[in-house]
Amino acid sequence: MEINSTEFVGSFPKQSLCPTDGRAEIAFIGRSNVGKSSLINMLTGRKGMAKVSQTPGKTQLLNFFLINQHWYLVDLPGYGYAKVSKSQQKNLSGMIESYLQERQTLLFAFVLIDVNIPPSKTDLKFLAWLGERAIPFALVFTKADRLGTSTIHQNVSAFQQAMLEQWESLPPHFVTSSVYRTGRSELLDYIGSSLGHFSPPKKA
Repeated sequence: MEINSTEFVGSFPKQSLCPTDGRAEIAFIGRSNVGKSSLINMLTGRKGMAKVSQTPGKTQLLNFFLINQHWYLVDLPGYGYAKVSKSQQKNLSGMIESYLQERQTLLFAFVLIDVNIPPSKTDLKFLAWLGERAIPFALVFTKADRLGTSTIHQNVSAFQQAMLEQWESLPPHFVTSSVYRTGRSELLDYIGSSLGHFSPPKKA
């Protein structure tokens, strides 16, 4: 699959206000400062489409982008370490959880993991939360340009081993670099294949 057109549709404070046209949605989420905006820009081929900031936690709404007039890329707020108040953290968590649990048009989520750091309790806890609610997801290891191939393999394996302490099987995973566009075609192929299995929810 290739991305030929991208249109920003809007930013929404809760899932009940999001588009209701029945198109498939693929969400992108990760810990603050994981490189989510850079990855989205790399995938879509539009520099600056998702705002890249040096300050973690800038995304605080559900941001919808219409891709190829066919499906939505949904940029979700990051979790953990964002410099916001406790009340804001609670509101963000509620918005994210409501979207992931209640959105009938959500096909799956890409959960972004920084391949440069050891497995974090924050990431593992979030993945466990998804698993407990049967929310489908795939892992995207980011910032691979900062490490050699063998170290990347070791770090991915370490994360998978940490997951296997709670999981019986592992989700699909991809290794990416927004700098070198590593993993772009693999991610797009996975999206294209997944869209082929999407069935719009029946209207009440």
